[in-house]
Amino acid sequence: MLRALLSGGGDPTSVVLQLLATAFVVFCTLPIHEYAHALIATKLGDQTARLNGRLTLSPLKHIDIFGALMIFIAGFGYAKPVPVNMRNFNMKNKKAGMALVALAGPVSNLIMAAFFILVKNISYVMAINGLITELLAEIIITFFYFAASINVSLAVFNLIPIPPLDGSRILFSVIPDRYYYTIMRYERQIMLGMFVLVALGVFTVPLSYLSSFVFRGLDFVISLPFNL
Repeated sequence: MLRALLSGGGDPTSVVLQLLATAFVVFCTLPIHEYAHALIATKLGDQTARLNGRLTLSPLKHIDIFGALMIFIAGFGYAKPVPVNMRNFNMKNKKAGMALVALAGPVSNLIMAAFFILVKNISYVMAINGLITELLAEIIITFFYFAASINVSLAVFNLIPIPPLDGSRILFSVIPDRYYYTIMRYERQIMLGMFVLVALGVFTVPLSYLSSFVFRGLDFVISLPFNL
């Protein structure tokens, strides 16, 4: 993201709105992603997240500095992983419970993206009907377009099955334990390798393509009532 901005892409107003939307996502919607993990884990009987102060919407409890910088630089990133002890789940299939906890974060991002797209469309309709000025509508539409697209990127990125991302916890629920624990023995090395690949921009093209595909599909569905 910052690479494109530093290269001179976009008009000044768009650049400012994109930076504001990114800050909004980092401080307001990223905590919702982590809160969703903590909430589902607590509902399933594990109090670890709550006892560690993670059942909160306070950004101070959730933001990881490097993960937040990644959002500003690349458009995708992560927060501090929510601690979960699946042995405390009040369900027989503990691995399924872990998958539900892991999915809660990306799903929350997609719900927020859908809401932001809805706000964008409502603003457009209000401008057409003279309820708000075209300038105000353009600002709102641009801001929430960026906020929605970043949330979609976060959902897609966090579903990658690499520790410590949510996708690794989902992977845990579908592969035999012996394979999962073999992978987790090298968790630190895998994390470092992922950070290097992110810094080199290896993930940028495939993630941008997938995120764009998901965003277009979500935008199409949410916008259908407005196109009738």
